[in-house]
Amino acid sequence: MKVILVIIYLLLTVSGLILMKKGGNAGKISILAGEFNLSISLVSCLGFICYICSFLLYTRIVMMFDNLSYITPICTGASQVMIILASWLILKEQLTGLNIGGAALIIAGVIVMNLKA
Repeated sequence: MKVILVIIYLLLTVSGLILMKKGGNAGKISILAGEFNLSISLVSCLGFICYICSFLLYTRIVMMFDNLSYITPICTGASQVMIILASWLILKEQLTGLNIGGAALIIAGVIVMNLKA
């Protein structure tokens, strides 16, 4: 169950960020004559909802695992690597050697942090 929740968290985080970026609209807020208006694209709104849900799920995941220093690096590292890949695949962002090297360092760091001494 814990692993499934972590996977759902990762999917929500990555999809939230990608959708917000694809929506291309950070939102426009205005207060005119005592009226509050918020304008945001549907895609950005869906991304925002995914990201909020991922945050709420992350708080649950943190409470489920006994060791915070175990789950936090795994979730953070995995999400960073998945964001790099999703940005390349979906947003057609350029993938450089530095991106790949950075992702490899993240993965290596998570592995080293969780080795049993």
